[in-house]
Amino acid sequence: MVMTKDDLQVVAFEIILHSGDARTIVHEGLDLMKQGKFEEAEKKMEDANNELLEAHKSQTKLLQDYANGDEIIMEVIMVHAQDHLMTTMTLREMAIEFLAMYKQIYELKNGEVNA
Repeated sequence: MVMTKDDLQVVAFEIILHSGDARTIVHEGLDLMKQGKFEEAEKKMEDANNELLEAHKSQTKLLQDYANGDEIIMEVIMVHAQDHLMTTMTLREMAIEFLAMYKQIYELKNGEVNA
């Protein structure tokens, strides 16, 4: 079976939609980190992960179809979608590291840690 161009575009736009939402949420989390609102920032990272999971479901469905023998003709929009997903996943991973650093900076600034 051949996946139609329209079907592929639907999957691509699902990936772009969810990874784009995740990217926005990560940036909101970064803003919260700068304000010292760490619990809220952690929640944003969880929310972003949920969006990434939705994007990943679409990606996994595509891979399963391919593994089951469906012919998939790659489109530029799918390359863009994959790039969008991977960069957002990396951004979230870095934001989680930033969260730990912001917490340490906040504690040092407020004398909460004996350095």
